[in-house]
Amino acid sequence: MPWPDQVVPVAMARVAVVSPESRSRRVMVETADLGLFEPDPPLSGPSAPTSDRGRRGGPDALDEQPRLAEQERDPDALAAEGRTDLIQGEADLAARLDGAHHTSGCTVVTGWLPCDDLDTMRSRLASHGGAVAELDPPRGVMPPTAHGASSRTEAIRPLVSTYATVPYRDIDPTWFAAFAYMLMFGMMFGDVGHGSLLIALGVAAARLHRSPIDRLAPAAPFLIGAGIASVGFGFLYGEAFGPTGLVPTLWLRPLDEPETLLLAGLVLGSILMSITFVLAATNRWREGGAPLAVYAPSGIGGSLIFAGAAAVVGGLAGSMSWLSQLGITLFLGGAVLVFVGLVVRAGTQPSGVAQAVVEMFDTLLRLGSNVVSFTRLAAFGLTHAVITGVVWDGTVSLWNRGGLLAVTAAIVLFLIGNLAAFALGVLVAAIQALRLEYYEMFSRIFASEGRPFEPWHLPVERSETS
Repeated sequence: MPWPDQVVPVAMARVAVVSPESRSRRVMVETADLGLFEPDPPLSGPSAPTSDRGRRGGPDALDEQPRLAEQERDPDALAAEGRTDLIQGEADLAARLDGAHHTSGCTVVTGWLPCDDLDTMRSRLASHGGAVAELDPPRGVMPPTAHGASSRTEAIRPLVSTYATVPYRDIDPTWFAAFAYMLMFGMMFGDVGHGSLLIALGVAAARLHRSPIDRLAPAAPFLIGAGIASVGFGFLYGEAFGPTGLVPTLWLRPLDEPETLLLAGLVLGSILMSITFVLAATNRWREGGAPLAVYAPSGIGGSLIFAGAAAVVGGLAGSMSWLSQLGITLFLGGAVLVFVGLVVRAGTQPSGVAQAVVEMFDTLLRLGSNVVSFTRLAAFGLTHAVITGVVWDGTVSLWNRGGLLAVTAAIVLFLIGNLAAFALGVLVAAIQALRLEYYEMFSRIFASEGRPFEPWHLPVERSETS
């Protein structure tokens, strides 16, 4: 799958499906069978389609998948046969046709279709008397969002889709979000032994079908990825089921150098926030052009504020006055841009300016709190190290006493303690990594929510004579 297809949505065309009144049912049956076209919602009322409600599992959800017969059949005959699937399918089709435009002996159904599927749709419908015409998109109406099919992408897409549907004009941050999530998880759960268990759990969930862990199969890529990151940080920390000495310390021991670990969390957070601002500014440009990209708090103006603050801190830490001066310039320049944008949006009246001042203060406060929030990467990394350290110290103490009872108690403590540390650490790291992504990153990347592309599809029951 081409890389651009993974970060930008499928190009959508506004189209009209046109057919003679006498052929409208046949054309719509073929349209439903293709499952490529999303019609505009039909008119509300008693004839509104029920198939969608059934598929979404509402209180009146259907037990059967609605279907369509190739040739129109008598409703009474269908009822006598107990063909509720065909009855529901016909009700859905009738609602679509009732909500269509009827003019000059033609039926016109408008909606959305992926541009790459235009030729397929035209070829299929032409043989049944139908045609597909491209239309200009309505002003102010955003096309639905669809992304190219990829098993790798679909496995991690819920990380973003549970927060929001990516707007049609925006860049899809799924790959960045997945990488950031696993990296943050690993920093909080750094242990070679526990990370290896997580990898094994992910592999088992992906391969052992019809097993108790089969329900974890959708999360297998996250389990494996997070496990690999945990193993990597475990080597950096020298942790393998705690400070057992089974692996060398390649960087630092969390309990020995908590200040350094805290600083590392801030640095990692700053890097992730920098990428976040790049994505956010790009999205603002795609959504509203240069003005929105320049003046939005999550656009170039906000990016300059963040970069300026980082430069000031770096300059002070490294005794580089030139870097601090550059940072102050960037910070002030970004603040001016953001404030101008806020004033323009709120109005130049005294009340509007006051509102802009309050929003500006909130923007600066939020920016600082967002970066500080990443200290939890170090905090929970330290917590995990403390727990495993206590378990290991207790295990060693019991083991050194000698005797069968003490040795048995040491083994039990090691196993149960590590199991508890593993379960608690996974839960905490998973929640905290998700919280950082949602509140610190996604809140900037997304300024609005899109609408998912939902093509209309009903299986068609072909007649024997067709």
